[in-house]
Amino acid sequence: MRFAKYVAKRILVWLLTIWVGVTVVFIIQRMMPSDPVENMVQKLVGMSHDMSPDQIEAMRHSIRKQYGLEGSLFSQYISTLSRVARFDFGPSMSKYPMPVSSLIGQALPYTLTLLFTTTILSWIIGNLIGLLAGYKKDKWYSKVLETVSMCIYPTPYFIVALIILTLMAFVNRWFPLVPSFGRFEFSFTWFKNALRNAFMPALSLMLVGTGWWIISMKSLSSGVAEEPYTNYARLKGLRGRTIAFRYVFRNSILTQVTALALNLGGAFGGSLMCEIIFSYPGVGLLVNSAIYNADYNLLTGAIFISIFAVATATLVVDLIYPLLDPRIRYS
Repeated sequence: MRFAKYVAKRILVWLLTIWVGVTVVFIIQRMMPSDPVENMVQKLVGMSHDMSPDQIEAMRHSIRKQYGLEGSLFSQYISTLSRVARFDFGPSMSKYPMPVSSLIGQALPYTLTLLFTTTILSWIIGNLIGLLAGYKKDKWYSKVLETVSMCIYPTPYFIVALIILTLMAFVNRWFPLVPSFGRFEFSFTWFKNALRNAFMPALSLMLVGTGWWIISMKSLSSGVAEEPYTNYARLKGLRGRTIAFRYVFRNSILTQVTALALNLGGAFGGSLMCEIIFSYPGVGLLVNSAIYNADYNLLTGAIFISIFAVATATLVVDLIYPLLDPRIRYS
C-alpha cells in the first residue's frame, strides 16, 4: 500500500511536469512575432500570382484548420494537449507535408547515440578521476586534476566547441567541417564514417561534462574519506583500493546516480548549441529550424521530447533510488 502511494505520487508529479512544460511551450509560441500561417500564405501567393482575395482567405482558413490554429486560444490549447497525448504533432509547417513525428524519428537516433554515449562516458571517467582526486587529495596529481577540471568546467560550451572545430576541422582538416552520415547500413564502413563525423561534437560534450563530474565527485569523496567508518577501515588494515571502492566510492556514488539520470534527461536540452555549431543532424538542429521558421508543430514536438525525457528520467530515479540507498523508504 505504501509503495502504491509512493508510485502514484511520483507519476502525478511526472504528468504535472509534462503538462506545465507543454503549456509553457504553447504560450511562448503564441508570443512569437512571426505568424507561420501568414508566412506560408505569402510563399504560396508568391508562387501563384493569379489568386483572388477569396481564394487567399479560403487557403488561409484551410491552413489554420490543418495545423490546429483555428478558433480561440483555449480551443487551440485543448487541441495541442490532445495531439501531444497521442504523440501526434501533425505535419511540419516549414517542411510540408512531412509529418513532425517522421522528422523527429530521423533525428532522434543521432541525438540519443551522441548524447547518451558522451554522458555515460564522461560520468564514468569523471567519477573515477574525481574519486582518485578526493581520496588522495594530498597528492600533487590530485591538485593538478582539480585545477584542470576547474578550468574546463566554467568555460562556456560554445568556446570549447569552437576551439575544437577550428583546430580539428579548419586548421588541420582531420575531421569534416559538415558531417555527412549517409544512408544507414549495418557495415563497418558506415560505423567508421559515423564515428569520424561524430567525434568532434562528442569530444566537446565529454570535456565539459567530465569537468563537472570530477569536481562533484572529488567534493563528495573527500568528505566520505574522513568519515569515522572510513578511518575505522584504515585501522583494520584494509587495502587502500578496498577502502576507496567499498567505502568511499559506494557512499559517494548515490548523489552522482541521481545527477546522472537528470543529465541523461537534460541532455536533449544541451544538444541545441552542439548540433548547431557542428551541423549535427539531431533534434537540436530541428529546434533551431523550427524557431527560425516559426514552425509551431515541429517546435512543440522537438521540445516535448526533451521535456518527456527529463520528466521520465526523474521518475525512474525516484522509483529506483530507495533500492540503491536502504536508508530511504517508500513513503
